[in-house]
Amino acid sequence: MAADGQTDDYPHEIDDQLTGFDSSVTAIKTMLDKLPRNDVMHKLDPLDQAKLDLMSAYTLNSLFWMYLVTQGINPREHGIKQELERIRTYMNKVKEITDRKKAARLDKGAAARFVRSALYQPDEKDSRKKSASKKAADAKPDTPQFKRPKQSRS
Repeated sequence: MAADGQTDDYPHEIDDQLTGFDSSVTAIKTMLDKLPRNDVMHKLDPLDQAKLDLMSAYTLNSLFWMYLVTQGINPREHGIKQELERIRTYMNKVKEITDRKKAARLDKGAAARFVRSALYQPDEKDSRKKSASKKAADAKPDTPQFKRPKQSRS
């Protein structure tokens, strides 16, 4: 940057910082050029595609924010602030959808069986006892058995 001959346009104290910034922007550009975006997008599900698009939009708008700062323009008074806030709201919506997917689901059938087995139901238990006594009565011989009469105490 300093070799361009435009060293009079900015203070010399920030020359190293500008050179570092320029090399960072160049590195970002080469990385973005290497990305096969269309191939990656077809392999992702729609939710991941939305996440990638939102991340890309937020990154580019953040870079534009930094550009405005370097040009001496207050980005808080520029339309970029509203754009970043709009992207953030969509990022929050995608996060809510992702959280809903991860949330535990209730298996209603299993819960009903669990509650049914845990609760006391006297009708069913009494009917079990009755059926058990009927089975026992069926198993007894057909001959009548006499009981001894009670002896009275005098």
